[in-house]
Formats: sequence, C-alpha cells, structure tokens
Amino acid sequence: MDAHLEKLWNTLEKVDDHAVTVRAWGGKLAGVLAAGGRLLACGNGGSAAEAQHLTAELVGRFRDDRQPYAAIPLHADGSSLTAIANDFGADEIYARQVRAHGRTGDVLLCLSTSGGSPNVLAAARAAQEAGLVAWAMTGPAPNPLAGLCDEAVTIPGETATVQEVHLALIHLLCDAVEEAL
Repeated sequence: MDAHLEKLWNTLEKVDDHAVTVRAWGGKLAGVLAAGGRLLACGNGGSAAEAQHLTAELVGRFRDDRQPYAAIPLHADGSSLTAIANDFGADEIYARQVRAHGRTGDVLLCLSTSGGSPNVLAAARAAQEAGLVAWAMTGPAPNPLAGLCDEAVTIPGETATVQEVHLALIHLLCDAVEEAL
C-alpha cells in the first residue's frame, strides 16, 4: 500500500470512536436547522475548504432532496473578510462575523489542523459569548481550540491526513443530519 494511504488507513482506525460523537452532532444540528437556526463554519486554508464543503452540502443537498438549511462558511465573503482584516485585524475575521450572523442556539463548527489558529480561537470565544454551541474538528490533542469549544473531535496525524479524515467526518455529519431530518 502507498505510504500515504497507509497513514490514512491507520488514522481512520484510531478515530472510529469519533463516529458516535459526529453522529450525535448531526442529530443536534438537525434540530437547530429544523427550528430555523443556522450553522456557521470556519477554518483556514484546507480547513476553510472543508468548512465550505460542509455548508454547501447543507444549503444544497448531501444525499436526498430536501429543503435548504442555513449554513454559512465565514471565509467565503471576500469583501467582509478583507474589510474586517483591514479595520480590526486578521484575528477578528471570523469572530466579528460570528457576532453578526450567530444567534443563541446556533452552531459554530471550527476546523483547524493545528488547533491553534488565532482567528479560529477568537471565533470560538465569540460563539460562547453570543450563546452559540461551538464544536471543533482539529488535529492532535491537546490543543487550545479543543479545550475552548463545547465539544471536539481531535485527529492524530499530519496535516494532510487530518484534513482527509475531517472530510470523511463531515460527510458522516451530513449523513446524520439528513437521517435525523
């Protein structure tokens, strides 16, 4: 087996117990979305791409045709992002949007392979202050983001493997949301 695929396989075997957590998140998120709440998602680089992938599945569809649900990838509004970075600094790019778009009971999903991105940490703090539920998908524990969020799924391994496992867990989350709805 290719060394990269072997690392992925070994990591997936180590995180099988996270499936229970992610399925539970799916049930909770389905309740939030069905009640008119929203999901906000953030990350940097590949984690931003994963956040956008998740929100696209919820606004569009994952498997089944259904009504669209409110899900916002916080990195995708370039004008807001650059204005916030210019006026308030890069560490505030997500936190300010959490304060603008988040409502009590909404969910923020923070994705970070390092678990230490200052702008993602600031978003998690803003979510807690605003009454949102904050979940994290991160790389190896312990890390600051996992400790800051209400719940976290931590993946051992290097960045590429962590991102690949995050995508698998995002698909599991989407499946659980659609099952619950």
